Amino acid sequence: MTERADVVVIGGGVMGAAALRYLAELGCRRPVLLERDTLGCGSTGHCAGGVRTLFSDELNVRIGLESIRRLQRFEEEVGLQLDLRLDGYLFLLDNSADIQRFEADIVHQVAAEIDTQVLTPEDAKEIVPQLAVDDLEGAVFNSVAGFVTPDLVLQGCARRAAQLGARIEQSRAVERIVVEGGRVTGVETRRGRIETDCVVLTAGVWSRELAVTAGLDLPVEPERRFMYVTETAPQFPERLPITIDFSTSFYFHREGESILFGGREQSLDDLAPHAATRLPALAELEVRHTISGFYEMSPDHNAVIGAAAEPAGLVYATGFSGHGFQQGLVVGEHVAELALGLEPTFDLSQFDVERFARGTARAELNVI
Repeated sequence: MTERADVVVIGGGVMGAAALRYLAELGCRRPVLLERDTLGCGSTGHCAGGVRTLFSDELNVRIGLESIRRLQRFEEEVGLQLDLRLDGYLFLLDNSADIQRFEADIVHQVAAEIDTQVLTPEDAKEIVPQLAVDDLEGAVFNSVAGFVTPDLVLQGCARRAAQLGARIEQSRAVERIVVEGGRVTGVETRRGRIETDCVVLTAGVWSRELAVTAGLDLPVEPERRFMYVTETAPQFPERLPITIDFSTSFYFHREGESILFGGREQSLDDLAPHAATRLPALAELEVRHTISGFYEMSPDHNAVIGAAAEPAGLVYATGFSGHGFQQGLVVGEHVAELALGLEPTFDLSQFDVERFARGTARAELNVI
């Protein structure tokens, strides 16, 4: 018999799992999620789990704040307790231009009633005593921020969706989105076709190649990132903010009793000079684990979200440029609403892919 689904979600990261959860909660009777491997095997399972509200784009500020509020309500709404720690984000700035720009960003923080403060280098060192701050010009501390284990969020959404009757199929890769007469009619997988009038494409860096099969170009490029986890580090503060050396993108935070750190560089040898300059004590710790995953980079470093004009029935969410996990719950609800033809709770229409053709790209500058 031919399989049939009301909505097919492609991609088993946090975005896809959240979309499936909200589809089920909004009354979609037969939603199915297809994952090529296992849930969380892509970017979600290889990210630092940071959540923050300090962005240069005002819309990202509002998404970030709402995302954190939903994480705080997660146990009540989903039934799974998270390990959310709002220890803050500490941005270290080594030039006056960055200080001036971050000060301008704080306007959005004030409007959202978020406590974000400009600090001196000495203030930053009081928060993280191991920092070397002699070359810094200042810092910014975003208190409504922190981190959470990504897999807990993903599994909570998936379990909630399954309880409401949604179907999840792992190890079932989608090879093609089927389009007939200008609209979606199904998806082809190695285990056969599923007919559907709507596809929600949340496949991270793999979204572009699948969108092409439907005749849609999503300008997203993969950028590999590496993270490293040290041995236990009792000398560091127990409550340690996610700390970012903004000009180099070197960052670190607590990972249990260890320190997790990373940056843009493609090897530990290349990252080491930035790490040793900003956090000399890190050189004394042995690296025990290495984790790598992908950022899905868009041209303006903002998400690419919307419902395609053609083919009808294709909804997409990708291109988050490193802040996808933390926007997963809000965006998951949004794409579920688009798929069901409902009025969106959040107006994210400015993030549609057509903005690049219209000349209305909107740059997000606070990319780590």
